[in-house]
Amino acid sequence: MSEKNNIRNFCIIAHIDHGKSTLADRMLELTGTVEARKMKEQLLDQMDLERERGITIKMQPVRMIYQPSISNSKFPNQAKISNEKKDDSNGNGKSFKNSDIENSLKIENLKFKVADLKDEYILNLIDTPGHVDFGYEVSRSLAAVEGAVLLVDATKGVQAQTLANLYQAIEHNLEIIPVVNKIDLPNADIKKTKREIVYILGCQEEEILEISGKTGEGVSALLETIVNKIPPPQGKPEKPLRALIFDSKYDTYKGVLAYVRIFDGEVSAEEEIFMMANGAKSDTLEVGYFKPNLEKTEKLSAGEIGYIATGFKSVEFCRVGDTITLVKNLKNGKKDELITPLPGYKEPRPMVYASFYPTSGEDYNLMRDSFSKLKLNDAAFVFELESNLALGRGFRCGFLGLLHLEIIQSRLEREFEISPTITTPSVIYEIKLKNKEERISVYSPAEFPDPSVIEEVYEPYVKLEVVSPTTFLGAIMEVMKNTRAEYKNTQYLEGERIIMKFSCPLTDVITDLHDDIKSATQGYASFSYELEKYQPYDLIKMDIMVGGEKVDAFSRIVPKEKAFSEGKRVVEKLKEAIPRQNFQIAIQATIGTKVIARETIQAFRKDVTAKLYGGDVTRKRKLLEKQKKGKKKMKNIGRVAIPSEAFLKVLKK
Repeated sequence: MSEKNNIRNFCIIAHIDHGKSTLADRMLELTGTVEARKMKEQLLDQMDLERERGITIKMQPVRMIYQPSISNSKFPNQAKISNEKKDDSNGNGKSFKNSDIENSLKIENLKFKVADLKDEYILNLIDTPGHVDFGYEVSRSLAAVEGAVLLVDATKGVQAQTLANLYQAIEHNLEIIPVVNKIDLPNADIKKTKREIVYILGCQEEEILEISGKTGEGVSALLETIVNKIPPPQGKPEKPLRALIFDSKYDTYKGVLAYVRIFDGEVSAEEEIFMMANGAKSDTLEVGYFKPNLEKTEKLSAGEIGYIATGFKSVEFCRVGDTITLVKNLKNGKKDELITPLPGYKEPRPMVYASFYPTSGEDYNLMRDSFSKLKLNDAAFVFELESNLALGRGFRCGFLGLLHLEIIQSRLEREFEISPTITTPSVIYEIKLKNKEERISVYSPAEFPDPSVIEEVYEPYVKLEVVSPTTFLGAIMEVMKNTRAEYKNTQYLEGERIIMKFSCPLTDVITDLHDDIKSATQGYASFSYELEKYQPYDLIKMDIMVGGEKVDAFSRIVPKEKAFSEGKRVVEKLKEAIPRQNFQIAIQATIGTKVIARETIQAFRKDVTAKLYGGDVTRKRKLLEKQKKGKKKMKNIGRVAIPSEAFLKVLKK
């Protein structure tokens, strides 16, 4: 058997908190990839934030050397292996020994033919993020492998992101191995979970493996199944190099590390490489594998997964989904039509924008440097300078979604000790101007053109799938009534769970939909979404005036029919948040020059007549008139200081 035939490339796909990283830990133990003394929980999750929240943010590949005969003895109590008597074609009883290739094992009631116990297998695992915000990265990691382990929590059943990632795996024609995890828990409902998997995958119930990532039960059987079911990689080492970048990371000493799957050809250190999407060139410093730490090697060949130290100083040159080839394979150092890039590449495009402002003006330079460092490892994160009358100088930032925004905010607070003020997240709108064919993209309300030149406004819509127990169907429909979502259909998973499908504006999804659905379903429901289309809608820009001055940070794009209620909500929130002054403050919501909602913060009143002890009423009136003139003068020259807490209150509905 050739070395390439002994390679198995696979990934684990699952919903958040279904046990991907814990299963990866057991595989590392079983294969002896990591010494027991160096083992710790969620080993592949390198960031503290990943460990605390129990989610995978940065995908992590690892190379394991697997020998069935050795690994089967690692967990003798969990993987119950017994020699079985097997009838031959004549019906005679015949006993096989472990050394026989035809050996049949009974592991947790699953019978299959075992791979050659003498062989060593190279298992390349990619531990992928489960969240919808990182869907593109997941799609590139699926393109880099031949098989996927579909992991479902026996206590929770099939969830929204399980389905989203499964559909992507099926599109890539991957071999799917269905697995039920957490069977050791007392509230595990294995039969029900298996029925749900059978319904969505169309497989036989006997094909579904039962494991516990925590105790190691059934993991040996899973490794055997991976070797037997997932096909070895294709590709020819003698062809020109084509390597798919499925992730990248900045290293202080080696520059950008490109995480690659080699489809054709070979690459070694000190060769000049060429990025086919952006045309960047560089000399490779080294190549190697993940074990899970970086391990240098002479070369990477077709079918293998590893890293290339490119020497680039920014991940901008090393985009996820790009194809790497060698300059020596090109004609005159330019892109060669004979070497076709691997399909599926696209520029990472932010879906959500929000402005970050430092609470103190002194932190501006520190925040700029912090964003620059975060961008070294995150090509999808974009930022540019911005200034605001109320909040001073800051940055407008683009994110893949709300989780991506939360991660950047958390990393700012943890790694750089900066607590920023964040404005209302907004999406990218497309506007068709009168007498013009092409649409322009608008990233914030401040960029909206004058209404008189706008012909139509288009906003992004998403396909939304909500997975929930059937008992919460009514509650979910009630929540969705408060959005502009269009109901599509409902599918039933074995009668006890449902998948509800909607077409919904992205703006309605990124505000409070996650919290509202979790509250309405007691935390049992989950949802996923993907961009579907841009659709025209009657949208208008609403401005907020405080003390006669427009505050751009509070401006927002709203549906025309909801403008009054949204304007009333914002001015009421601001009335509570802005402290009283010695003069009256008017807070107004406006559309163009029309005021649609108003609240007034009354001035402090000093009793100027308290010192009077009698006399004519004109003396009292004279003092009150003098006070009135003073307040009018103060109102003309005074500016309202808006505290940062006010911006946060307006964000929360």
